[in-house]
Amino acid sequence: MFGRLGAPEIILILVVIILLFGAKKLPDMARSLGKSARILKSEAKAMKDDGKSSTTPAGPPNPDEQPAQRTIQSAPGDVTSSRPVNEPTDTTKR
Repeated sequence: MFGRLGAPEIILILVVIILLFGAKKLPDMARSLGKSARILKSEAKAMKDDGKSSTTPAGPPNPDEQPAQRTIQSAPGDVTSSRPVNEPTDTTKR
């Protein structure tokens, strides 16, 4: 029933999509979809790399050491929103 879409059906679907969303919003939607796909891909790669590199368990944190400052980026290639952050410290003393 739905398995055979020809050229007229595809053209009709595209015309309906353009009428519903408007021609001006379609490039923005495609751009945000591509950005989301890049973020998802980079996060999946980071998770895969973390799984390979963290085979040995980490010891307890040393309270005498100063935490290292890291930089968190929102998306690959987006350098305007990267900022240095400090690691959270444990304020509960046992």
